[in-house]
Amino acid sequence: MIATALMISCAGLVHAGQKEPYHIGCAFAITGGASWLGEPERNTAEMVAEQINEAGGINGRELVLHIEDTQGSNTRAVNAIKKLIKKENVCAIIGPSRSGTSLAAIPVVQQAEVPMLSCAAAASITNPPEQRKWIFKMGQNDSDAARRIYEHMNQNGIEKVGILTGTTGFGDAGRTQLETLKDEYGIEIVADETYAPGDTDMTAQLIRIRNSGAQAVINWSIVPAQSIVPKNMDQLRMDIPLYQSHGFANIKYAEAAGKAAEGSIFPAGRIMAAKTVPADHPQKEILMSYKEAYESRFDDQVTTFGGHAYDAMHIIARALEKVGDNPEKIRDAIEGMEFVGIGGVFKFTENDHCGLDKTAFEMMTVKDGKFVVLD
Repeated sequence: MIATALMISCAGLVHAGQKEPYHIGCAFAITGGASWLGEPERNTAEMVAEQINEAGGINGRELVLHIEDTQGSNTRAVNAIKKLIKKENVCAIIGPSRSGTSLAAIPVVQQAEVPMLSCAAAASITNPPEQRKWIFKMGQNDSDAARRIYEHMNQNGIEKVGILTGTTGFGDAGRTQLETLKDEYGIEIVADETYAPGDTDMTAQLIRIRNSGAQAVINWSIVPAQSIVPKNMDQLRMDIPLYQSHGFANIKYAEAAGKAAEGSIFPAGRIMAAKTVPADHPQKEILMSYKEAYESRFDDQVTTFGGHAYDAMHIIARALEKVGDNPEKIRDAIEGMEFVGIGGVFKFTENDHCGLDKTAFEMMTVKDGKFVVLD
C-alpha cells in the first residue's frame, strides 16, 4: 500500500503548532488496471491542496492529504479506508476511483460515520439514500449516461442493440441501467455479452452481436477493453455505430485504439470539450481554470476523472470553511450544498447525494483523434 501525506508550508499560513491542519483522506487507483482513473485524481487532489495552502489555507489551517493507492482492488480499498479513518483520523475521504471499490468501502464508512465522496459513477453508490447517509459521489449517474445514449439512438432510428459490459462494479451497474431503461426508450437488446477486466480480445462476443442483427454496439467499462473493442470491430469490419459509456472520457483510451476509435460516440462531462462550452455557461470559467492549471502543471490532458477529484476537494474545502473538521457537520454541510464544478452544477439534497442529472452530459465523438461535441 502506498501512503503519502501532502503538507505544503508557505507564506501566509500560521506557524506549525499554532493550529492543527485539516486532514483529508484519499483512496485512488494510482497503479494497476484502473490507473488511468486514479493517477489524474491523485495529481488533481495534490494540485488543489497546494493552491489552497498557498492562498493561506482554510480558516488559517493547512490541508494535509493522506493518499492511499487501492490499485483498483476491493480488498485494498477497504483496508485503505480503514487506515485513513483509524490511523490518520481524517475528517473526510475522497474516492475510491472505481464503482466496485466504492461499493466495497461503504459499510466501513457508514459504520465509522465519516463522509466519503466517491469518484465513481454507479447510481448504487448513493442509492438507496436512506442506506447511504455518509456517501456522496462526484461522477454523473450511470443511469443518466444510459438515458443520453438511448436518446441519441432514438434520434437516429436505432432500435436493436448489442451490449458488451465488463464484469466490474461499473460494468455490472451499467448493464443494469441499460436493461432497466430499454423499454422506456423502445430499445431492444438483441445480444448481451460480458468480458472480464483482463480480457484482451472480444472478437467472439462481437461476432455474436453481429449475428444478432444489432444496429449498434454499446460497450460499458473502465478497463482497457474500451480500446480493444473498437480495434476488434475494425478487424471484423463491423460497420455499425459504437457507443461507449462515460467511462471512455479519457483521451488515452482513444489514443490506444488509434484510428479504430474514430466515430465512437459517448456521453461525457463538459471538461472534455471545455473550449467549446459557451462563454455564458455557468461551468465555463471553472472548466477553463482547471484545464489550464492541470495541463500546464502535468503536461497532460485533463480527464473527467481528475475533475471528480477537483470537485470533491473544493466541496470539502467549502464545508471545512463553514463548519470546521467535524465529520458530521461536514456531511450536513455537503447535503445542502449547491456547487458549480467540473462534473456539472451540483445540487445535493437529503434524497440525492449525487446532485447531478442528465444535463451534466454532452454527447461526444472522436474526430481526428480528439474529443469533440457531437453535432
